[in-house]
Amino acid sequence: MKNKQKLWMRLSANLAVIALSFSVAFVCFAPEKAATVSLEDEVYRKGNAETGVSLMFNVYWGTEEVYEILDVLDEYLAKSTFFIGGSWADDNVACVKEIAARGHELGNHGYFHKDHAKLSERENREEIARCNQFLTLATGQEPTLFAPPSGAYSSVAVSVAKSLKMKTVLWTKDTIDWRDKDASLVYSRATKDVAGGALVLMHPMAHTVKALPDILKEYKRRGLSVITVTENLRLKE
Repeated sequence: MKNKQKLWMRLSANLAVIALSFSVAFVCFAPEKAATVSLEDEVYRKGNAETGVSLMFNVYWGTEEVYEILDVLDEYLAKSTFFIGGSWADDNVACVKEIAARGHELGNHGYFHKDHAKLSERENREEIARCNQFLTLATGQEPTLFAPPSGAYSSVAVSVAKSLKMKTVLWTKDTIDWRDKDASLVYSRATKDVAGGALVLMHPMAHTVKALPDILKEYKRRGLSVITVTENLRLKE
């Protein structure tokens, strides 16, 4: 009787070990899946800086205007964040490198400007990771911020970005310069009621370049400095 009990105990122990091994194997070899996140907590629309404002340039076109923007920013000692489209960067490597060389921050704007609210987890990961890989290879600067094209996102997109150690960023103020080609409108939208922590969305457009010096002068007049988005999100003065 005792021998039967010992045999049963050994058999039970072996079965437990086998079950544990299968559990570990399942966890190790299961496909990577991004955890669901709370959008309210994970999408950033405003920074923390009390006297800092961030200009966000979304770039899928306007190479010549990008260079002009860089010159204006240099003149006013301002640092900004450029959210780069991967397909544009692929054709404009020298410009991407110049943005980084002048001390500005590179963000991720997807590779093909797709609607991330409609993409699957795999498609979101391909779009974001591919852009990251290209920008990192070109500049050595790995992006940590993701600005979804057209501001379109879902919990899946935000979860994928977070799994890639990236913050999803929208904006506080939108100049809508891609639609309204008017320097005075760009200026008013970028400066009206602006306050510390603001994230101001822009694009490389000729009228945006024209408005930029006056925008920077007005920020200075109000005691606001122009800083990168990462600085804005972390900085508490």
